[in-house]
Amino acid sequence: MTDLLAIGTRKGLFLARSEDGRRTWTLDGPHLLAQEVAAVCVDTRGAAPRVLAGIQYGHWGPTVMWSDDLGSSWQETDYGAIRFPEDAGAALHRVWQLRPDSADRPGVVWAGCEPHSLWRSTDGGCSFSLVRGHWDHPHRPTWEPGGGGGAVHTILPDPASDRVTIAMSAGGVYVSDDGGAHWEPRNRGITAPFLPEPPEYGQCVHKVAVDAAGPDAMVAQNHFGVFRTEDAGRSWSSIAGGLPADFGFPIASSPSTPGTAWVVPLVADMQRVPPAGRLRVHRTRDAGATWTESTAGLPDASWTAVVRDAFCVDEQDPTGVYLGTRDGCVYASADEGDSFTLVADHLPDVLVVRAVHLP
Repeated sequence: MTDLLAIGTRKGLFLARSEDGRRTWTLDGPHLLAQEVAAVCVDTRGAAPRVLAGIQYGHWGPTVMWSDDLGSSWQETDYGAIRFPEDAGAALHRVWQLRPDSADRPGVVWAGCEPHSLWRSTDGGCSFSLVRGHWDHPHRPTWEPGGGGGAVHTILPDPASDRVTIAMSAGGVYVSDDGGAHWEPRNRGITAPFLPEPPEYGQCVHKVAVDAAGPDAMVAQNHFGVFRTEDAGRSWSSIAGGLPADFGFPIASSPSTPGTAWVVPLVADMQRVPPAGRLRVHRTRDAGATWTESTAGLPDASWTAVVRDAFCVDEQDPTGVYLGTRDGCVYASADEGDSFTLVADHLPDVLVVRAVHLP
């Protein structure tokens, strides 16, 4: 049994493995050296795990590459896996998110990109088609870029239905109940203090995660605020009380325990460092009514940050929690965030972390 961490950085991809129940880790890499890896996923639905990486080639631009042998070799589609059709009048700037669909839809992989666009693959990520229902939405001309760009950065396909939930910076949360043909904004209750009144859409939602209570329950980290919904995004309520700051980028929820979620608070807005320079993970076990601070194994005098996808959980019992920082450190917890161990340090700027358990 192997636990695998895929760590995308500003200058390549690293793979960390644990063979002893997530107690110690060995690091392999860099793979794709000098390429920015802003999105990565590990698709375990096939005969062998497939690592998909959204890279920025620099001179050659962005694309998606894949490896079916855990990084020993890499492949890419001629002329790029993601290409806008000519009538779209756009070009790909960055791949922000890669997300395999459920086991019942083998081969289906979703991609979220910049400019604001959603893509779907039916061949395991070798090629993608633009989701026109999203691209042609009448709101799209008014979606503004966030500080990092115009990104579809969260994709949450429901394994039991055709519902797909996405989040964008800075467009907010949108939901399709028919697999992507039609979309509606669902942001009521999510604040946008930079606007004169609460808008229907346009919130700078940083990340959304589905709660184990069911597909209608989700949590969101906003540019300002942490929120929860029980009705698939039709209404959101603040759960930020008890946190040292309501700003942050990532949020993750337990895949098995309803009401359990984790955030990494940062001092808002332009400072974007841990409060008092103490890197901490905060956990709720009661749907945001209360929060506790995880300190064991995390550093003081740490003036770094954790970006939206450099934070994740696994599906084991107890749940593993993982985070990477902008100063190149990666931490792992095998006890739901009670304590953390250092997996790697002195890496390039960590942009994305994903964890899977391999048989």
